[in-house]
Amino acid sequence: MPTLRFSQVNVFSSSPLNGNPLAVVHDAEDLSEDQMSALARWTNLSETTFLLKPTHPDADYYVRIFTPQGELPFAGHPTLGSCHVWLLAGGEPINANHIVQQCGVGLVSIRRDDVRLEFSAPPLIRSGPIAEDDLAQIARALDLSVSDIAHHQWVDNGPGWCAIMLDSAERVLSIKPDWAALSAFNLGVVGPHRPGADATVEVRAFIGRGGYEDPVTGSLNASLAQWLMAADLVSSPYIAAQGTVMQRAGRVHLSRTSKNIWVGGQVVDVIKGEISL
Repeated sequence: MPTLRFSQVNVFSSSPLNGNPLAVVHDAEDLSEDQMSALARWTNLSETTFLLKPTHPDADYYVRIFTPQGELPFAGHPTLGSCHVWLLAGGEPINANHIVQQCGVGLVSIRRDDVRLEFSAPPLIRSGPIAEDDLAQIARALDLSVSDIAHHQWVDNGPGWCAIMLDSAERVLSIKPDWAALSAFNLGVVGPHRPGADATVEVRAFIGRGGYEDPVTGSLNASLAQWLMAADLVSSPYIAAQGTVMQRAGRVHLSRTSKNIWVGGQVVDVIKGEISL
């Protein structure tokens, strides 16, 4: 029975209990895909990741990302959390100025400062408006009328995201989804906070295909930023709050440069040990 190093971290919060937890298994080359899937089901976190040696010459490490339902090509909080764990375990990037993660969508650039890690938002694989029939179904699932939806867009960067914007953070926080009606969609909902709040917008992530709400979601915030900034619905930089209704206090920092949109957050160590598989 192999024994591997195991870490659990909290992402997108400076507190160990207020963001989104991530389980990370080190040196996972000898694990089968079935073992990875089984462990992700067992941890029952939104994601569990497995660190491996890169197969691309420009990558510093390779990560596989699993939910309890299956493998993802990319996800945001697993990217930051896995990078943090890899660096803490002694990983040394090829280029001292940035880290390159290899995952299902290809290579993802990550940079660091004294407080946060930030990843470069991957390109969207689907964009454009949501079809009228789908939008009507989403509205029914959230007990809204279509006229309550100020803006809408496909913002898929791998997990299948589509998104709607409401007129206020309060409206976002009041939503109680009908999971059966939402089952065809992975949906982001965003709305602006009042001036003076510590965050610009409130975000919620409904995983209709799994029937749960994600506490703090890097991939969704990345694609929302690409949409909202391009449409001049928000200005760079801004902070997104997420997880409020789940008694979390996630904060995602988003900014735009001439070439990239960067998605950042803090990572806190919570558990270090070994796992026997």
